[in-house]
Amino acid sequence: MQDENWSCPKCEYNRFETDQFQATGGTLAKLFDVQNKRFTTVTCMQCTYTEIYKTETSGLSNVFDFFTN
Repeated sequence: MQDENWSCPKCEYNRFETDQFQATGGTLAKLFDVQNKRFTTVTCMQCTYTEIYKTETSGLSNVFDFFTN
């Protein structure tokens, strides 16, 4: 992906890729293995510098995650 408004803070390259991952947070979430924290990553395609941004999760996705584990 390329964006004129984004440039890598390390090398100033403007091509990047995005991805997402989920993690557990809190004792009950760990106990029941519910990934209730969601993050988006932006990675520079030249130097692989990665920024991580916390994103909101919905209650419905948390319930779905609980029943699929």
